[in-house]
Amino acid sequence: MATLGLIGSGRIGTTLARLAVNGGLDIVLSNSRGPQTLAGLVAELGPRARAATPAEAASAGDWVVVSVPFRAYDSLPRRPLAGKTVIDTGNYSPQRDGRVEALDNGSATSSELLQRYLGESAHVVKAFNNIHHTHLAVLNRPAGAEDRTALPIAGDSDEAKRHTTELLDTLGYDTVDAGSLAQGRLFAPGTPAYGAPYTELPIESFGSLAAGAAPAAFLSLKAGPASAAEVRALLAKA
Repeated sequence: MATLGLIGSGRIGTTLARLAVNGGLDIVLSNSRGPQTLAGLVAELGPRARAATPAEAASAGDWVVVSVPFRAYDSLPRRPLAGKTVIDTGNYSPQRDGRVEALDNGSATSSELLQRYLGESAHVVKAFNNIHHTHLAVLNRPAGAEDRTALPIAGDSDEAKRHTTELLDTLGYDTVDAGSLAQGRLFAPGTPAYGAPYTELPIESFGSLAAGAAPAAFLSLKAGPASAAEVRALLAKA
């Protein structure tokens, strides 16, 4: 049985854990506070889930989802992530993470900095960073459904992107390949493809969203599907 390793137990990570178990995957959860703090979530998820250290989750995962604040990326266990498809769900938020010159001047993306830290043996793919966890939890659909939602991904390894596409399909989502890891900026905070496409209202009705806590007006909107064609069009606008 395939296993999803999860480093970080924030809201996106917890939502992905639930989707993974519902999709028939085993899951190994971890966070910075220790396995004992995940007992409640493990009990909720059932026998497919167990808690471990970040290094153990990295070693166990066929995919490893990293869902930690950008400022903590250099605390990730590099050796166990070698050879892995590492899915980065994070966004850079200067208010939370502090200022990073390479990100402020656009010479790099946060996922590119993560890739440099992990080294060439790991294969970072950007995904799940442009959708709110409440929408991610309810928009999944079976393959072939007319209202199936698509999520963009970006990465430098075609094989890792193919592998990530398999995971998204298992979780109930289609995939749009946005290109190289640098192209992750096309669905970063402040772009047309960030957040608003997955609501019931057209993106023009809400405007661009920044990194950080979502405003109340956004959170009051019901989830709405975004097709692959719609996501491609929004990426092109960026």
